[in-house]
Amino acid sequence: MFTPLGLDHVVFRVRDQARSTRFYQDVLGCSLERVNEKFSLVQLRFGEHLIDLLPARAEDGAGGVDHVCLSIRCPDLAAMARELRSRGVAVDGDVVQRYGAYGDGPSLYLRDPDGHALELKVRA
Repeated sequence: MFTPLGLDHVVFRVRDQARSTRFYQDVLGCSLERVNEKFSLVQLRFGEHLIDLLPARAEDGAGGVDHVCLSIRCPDLAAMARELRSRGVAVDGDVVQRYGAYGDGPSLYLRDPDGHALELKVRA
């Protein structure tokens, strides 16, 4: 169905985006990759990967992990989504082009058995 390649990015919900951005830059050595104002998303480069920061929502309380994105090789992500659904996997939405650590490419969200959000993103 697909070949696992590694981690693409992780998205954290944070209470204070500016403070968290400074922490990741000053303490962990991240560099600012880009800001997507439409989604209030700050993307920070950490080596080959990204750490993304979104504002915490009221239901998030103190924040936490929004989702983890896994980098994959897959010739037909839409066909894979159909296969996953047929196997009873909770797939959220359709294949959409998104930006990640390796550039733009098709991605798909699904849920593990405990409800954790995972993004599968085809490496460009």
